[in-house]
Amino acid sequence: MKLLLLAVGRPRGEAADLIAEYESRARRYFPLDVGEVKEEAFRRAGDAARVRDEEGKRLLARVPAGVEIVALHETGKPWTSQQLADWLNELGVRGSPGAAFVVGGAYGLSDEILARARHRLSLSAMTLPHEIARLVLAEQLYRAGTILRGEPYHKGRD
Repeated sequence: MKLLLLAVGRPRGEAADLIAEYESRARRYFPLDVGEVKEEAFRRAGDAARVRDEEGKRLLARVPAGVEIVALHETGKPWTSQQLADWLNELGVRGSPGAAFVVGGAYGLSDEILARARHRLSLSAMTLPHEIARLVLAEQLYRAGTILRGEPYHKGRD
């Protein structure tokens, strides 16, 4: 089973180092590929839907056939760290080709991605910048790996 983390844009500043650190840690537990697509330029009022659609096309082009899409979205269902670990374990047990976690840009994800997503995942009830969402996701993938191997990193009750 392979995991894919797809995101719009490259992380910048101090967040970039933390994202790289947790993506590296997650790779200790899962085959993890990271893909970034170019941010679409926002030109005028009313372009948000066009931006989402163009970025969505680029994101979907990177999703291999048969891979389950998990859209990170504000209307998604919140999972505990244990639920994420259990779901990843289930994917592996049933021989799934893997999962693609998709993080949208400043204007979110396209309707096409949301329609194709097997799951919508919310990391918080609050709106997060896409770089922070990517950081939280990378850390949670690492945490899921430690949970599945029974390592002491995760101290939650779930």
